[in-house]
Amino acid sequence: MNTGKKAVVIPCYKVARHIAEVIRGIPPHIEHVLVVDDACPQGSGRIAEQLGDPRVRVLYHPANQGVGAAMVTGYRQALELGCELVIKMDGDGQMDPHCLDPLIAPLVCGEADYAKGNRFSDLRALRAMPTVRLIGNNIMSFLVKAFSGYWNLMDPTNGYTAITRATLEKLDLNKLARRYFFESDLLLHLNLVNAVVRDVPMPARYGSETSSLRAREVLWSFPPRLVCGLLRRILLKYFIYDFNLASVYLLLGVPLFLWGVLFGLAEWLDSYARGVPKTAGTIMLAALPLIVSFEMLLQAIGIDIHSVPRKR
Repeated sequence: MNTGKKAVVIPCYKVARHIAEVIRGIPPHIEHVLVVDDACPQGSGRIAEQLGDPRVRVLYHPANQGVGAAMVTGYRQALELGCELVIKMDGDGQMDPHCLDPLIAPLVCGEADYAKGNRFSDLRALRAMPTVRLIGNNIMSFLVKAFSGYWNLMDPTNGYTAITRATLEKLDLNKLARRYFFESDLLLHLNLVNAVVRDVPMPARYGSETSSLRAREVLWSFPPRLVCGLLRRILLKYFIYDFNLASVYLLLGVPLFLWGVLFGLAEWLDSYARGVPKTAGTIMLAALPLIVSFEMLLQAIGIDIHSVPRKR
C-alpha cells in the first residue's frame, strides 16, 4: 500500500480566474501543491503565491513551453521532494477536487501504476459534456486506444491523472511531448514500460473556463503524431522487445494488404483506360491477398487487445 507523500501539480496558463479556487479545494492530506506558471500573461503563479498556503510552491517558466513541459517540471520537482504519488490537476477548475481521493485509491492499494479520470462512465457524465466535445472525444478516444495500446480505457484524453513515483522513475521525461499531445504521449510511454493504467469514473465538469486548445490544432497535429507513435509502439513491442504471433501476422499481413491494394488499383486503372474488364483470375490476385491480410491484421489487433498491461 502506497502511503507516502503526495503532490498535486497544476500547470498554469491563463487560469488567473480559477487558480485560487482550485488550490483551496485541494484536500489537506496533500503535502505539496506545485504550481507551474508556464509564462502565464495573467500572473497565475503570483496569485497562487499570495494565497499563503504553506504547501504551495510556484515554479516559473521564463517562456511558454506547453502543458507537457509544465508537467515535466512538476514531476521532477515532486521526485526531488520525495513524493510517492503525483496528481495532475488543471488550473481552470474543470477537475473536481472531491474526485482526488477516488482517483488515487487504485495507486494507494497497489492495483495500478497510473490512474486517470473517465467522464464517459454514466449518462449524467455524458449529458454534462457539450455535444461537439463529446463527439470529438469519442473519435480521439478510439485513435488513442490504438496508438497507446490501452484498449481497455475510455476517455483516454482526460487530463485528471495520478502516477506513482516508481512508474515516473521508469520514464524518460525528456522524451514526453511538450504541448497538448502530452496526455496521449504519456500513455504510449507507460505502455512501453508495462505500467498498469486504471480508469476512475467521475462526472464531467464544465463552467466558465476557456480552453486554450483549438480544434484546428487537434485536427492538424494529433493524427500524424498518433500514426508515428503507433508505428513506434509496434516496432518496439513486437519486433524489438518481443516477437510473438502478432509479429508474424504483421510481417505477413501488411505486405499482403499493400500488394492487394496496389495491384488491384493498378489493374483497375488499366481496365478503365483500355475499356476491357479484367479476368476473374486477375481479380482474385487482388482480392484474395486483401481478404487474407484483413484476417491476419484482425488477429494481430486481437492479440494487442489481450496484451494490455495488467497486475499479476
